[in-house]
Amino acid sequence: MSGIVAVILLGILMSIGLAGAALAERMIPAFLAGQTRPSWRLPLAEAARLLKTQRIRTEAPDALLLWLAPALYLALAIVGLAVVPFGPGLVVIPSEVGIVVWGSCEALTIVAVFMFGWSANAPLPLIGAYRYVAVALPAMLLSMFVLIGAALPAQSLGFTEIVEAQRTVWNVLRQPAGLILFLMLGLAISLRGPFDYADPADLAGGTTADVSGPALLAWRIARLAMLVSVSAVTATAFLGGYLGPLLPGFVWLLLKTAVVLLILVAAGNLLARMPPARMMGLIWTALLPLSFLMLLSVGLELLLWG
Repeated sequence: MSGIVAVILLGILMSIGLAGAALAERMIPAFLAGQTRPSWRLPLAEAARLLKTQRIRTEAPDALLLWLAPALYLALAIVGLAVVPFGPGLVVIPSEVGIVVWGSCEALTIVAVFMFGWSANAPLPLIGAYRYVAVALPAMLLSMFVLIGAALPAQSLGFTEIVEAQRTVWNVLRQPAGLILFLMLGLAISLRGPFDYADPADLAGGTTADVSGPALLAWRIARLAMLVSVSAVTATAFLGGYLGPLLPGFVWLLLKTAVVLLILVAAGNLLARMPPARMMGLIWTALLPLSFLMLLSVGLELLLWG
């Protein structure tokens, strides 16, 4: 019975998250631009427009990959969310290695993005895909160091155990730098802001440059789904997940996920994008060593003081 309830809660969280992410993606930029009353109908109007848009056709595109890439991206988002506990004993896929499952989903997003860039058989989408692969690979290493640091206090790789270990103090207080680094990973995996190397304006849209209509809509939905998943994982690993007073655990997880999602959307609109070479240099020379030192400090703290 708990498995069925968990599946229903996953559907609710993903549905509310998709709707909220679509609204936030429109309203936050409008608010920052000084538009005080942006319409909540804009996401629906944009979806309807894309459904009616005539499809752009390049020479010899791979139609299978064009649809398989968004499907894979969406599936990875759902699987990543399925290992997140919605309450004690409420998880779709109970796993003692939830971090490993999530890490696998992160890594396979590189495959999904590259497939999407390859499918158009055009130069700009392929360049966007190559750019993303170059930046995403070190970003995934960064994510694993950060998540292992969050798992050490729980002495487990399972998300439920990580949440329970935060009953006295949340991981964001133990490792504030870890939360910041993981939020950067959230921008990378959901293709936003300074990490949007797959679909940048300087490449006329990159992987989406020669895609339109329903295929483009499917890709955008998959990106929003991944944004919801990474927000839920962040809330679970650093903000206590379903823990909280008075309200049911699922409601607390939903609220914390919404806060993280809004932060990611706002950061994606406020932070400037670096040249790819500079970003890779920053990750390899500064952020990865910082994450390793943070992991080392957590390990020493547990070794010395328990």
